[in-house]
Amino acid sequence: MMTTRRRTHGLLCVALAGSLGFGAVGCGGSGGTDAKAADTSVTADELCAVGAVNKGAAGALEVITGTTLFAPTGGESAVAAAAGELTGVAAPLGSGTGEICSIYPRPESGGPADEIRIVWRLSSTPPKEDTARKFTRLPMGEKAGAAHDSAFVTFPCSPEDKPLASPDHVSVWAQSRAMPTEAEGDVRPLKNAYATLAHSFALAMAKELKCEDGGGLKPEPSLVPAS
Repeated sequence: MMTTRRRTHGLLCVALAGSLGFGAVGCGGSGGTDAKAADTSVTADELCAVGAVNKGAAGALEVITGTTLFAPTGGESAVAAAAGELTGVAAPLGSGTGEICSIYPRPESGGPADEIRIVWRLSSTPPKEDTARKFTRLPMGEKAGAAHDSAFVTFPCSPEDKPLASPDHVSVWAQSRAMPTEAEGDVRPLKNAYATLAHSFALAMAKELKCEDGGGLKPEPSLVPAS
């Protein structure tokens, strides 16, 4: 059985708010703080950029955070802005890192992760074959790995109009900003969830960057560990 640090009180509040209507229920000792949060909450498909969080990634976020409500973040331009920043770095430097967006669960007491960061990393060289011990290797892109609190997907990116150009190598990471914890019990659902989330944003970045053949990424994540 998977062990996480979920707080059932926050989940009960979400369930009640969903059944009675946002603002009708005030849970917690703050006299209505959670109801106020619900008034400014969005669902997963509204986070970061249109299409950045696909249906599978929305379900993954619920597994990770224990909630379906999140603080508004990113707007419609988060992925486009990140792609523009990456493109600007690629030409002169060939390497760098930046943020795509941050995801904050609502209500704040609802899940183990206070914040999930989605970041990009750029390299001019292909990824090395070795993978850190904490990551389970997955057959996605050039390299992918998942742990109970983070995952990454790396893909090559040559511009569609310059297919013979040497590709850049883009990694998209989904990672919890919560304090590191020991993995306990069956953590496969969390690994799969982080991998699904990273894959969704990798697809969005590859599309925005106009990578040839979509960076070689398949429409769905491959969650069976690589041999």
